[in-house]
Amino acid sequence: MRLRLRSAPIVATALAAVLAAAAVTGMTARSDPPPEGVAGAASAATLRERAAARDWLLEREPGLAQAQVEWGRDFYFTRAIYSGSRGWWGRRGRGTWATDFPKADRQFLFILHRLLTMLDLHEWENPVSLADPELRRFPFLYMLEVGYMNLSEAEIEGLRGYLEAGGFLVVDDFWGEEEWYNFEYHMSRVLPGRRIEPIPLDHPIFHQFYDIDEILTVPAINNAARGRYTECWGPCVPTVRGIFDDRGELMVVINHNTDLGDAWEWSENPYYPIDRSTYAYELAINYIIYGLSH
Repeated sequence: MRLRLRSAPIVATALAAVLAAAAVTGMTARSDPPPEGVAGAASAATLRERAAARDWLLEREPGLAQAQVEWGRDFYFTRAIYSGSRGWWGRRGRGTWATDFPKADRQFLFILHRLLTMLDLHEWENPVSLADPELRRFPFLYMLEVGYMNLSEAEIEGLRGYLEAGGFLVVDDFWGEEEWYNFEYHMSRVLPGRRIEPIPLDHPIFHQFYDIDEILTVPAINNAARGRYTECWGPCVPTVRGIFDDRGELMVVINHNTDLGDAWEWSENPYYPIDRSTYAYELAINYIIYGLSH
């Protein structure tokens, strides 16, 4: 039976609790070891990249890095760690993969936990390198700011293997033609021969739990507070496109000219438009249900 909820004030009823939850730190420990052969199958280059990503976390987010996820849950909100950076994030030593991290992940998970109570949900963020063989443990993957990514060969191979094994990727928060061309180039390396196609509004992904009848621009907080919703000059139409597998199922969903993550991160802010934060939660929940059921 398909779940359906046509309208719900998700954010308005949970903001105070989200504020408290966003300040909490710590995660549970892993309960059992990786399966045999996972680490052994990795190349030396892959293991070096994997170690580098974890070293970054240990240096800059010690509480997060030392508290690894526990195995065996139904759902983990997994964020892709990848090569590439720009501006403030690069100067701080973080890649663009860490934009809005970890607050956006925590606030989204807090609300998700209260809506999809049937899921055995891991309630904390879960960043994993594209070059990490353990990425395949997690069927849902979130990746953002891809207009500035610069994937290594190990990351290309890791993401290709993940998608071909049945993983589901949601791409978010990149704007304009230049960033699109960079993303398109790298996806052509990951999935050569696969086309990026528009997803029509009557596709089931827009009607899994909520009915989404219009694609909206979701702004960053600084723009939203000024009443400006776009981050690019000229035409900046929000689109949702995808890459389909041989069975016609979506394996990649691409949100362009929009920023779902900022809506999650700032949904408690009185200056953030509640219609856009609610839309961002609803759309993401549809994506998760589709990804887990297909």
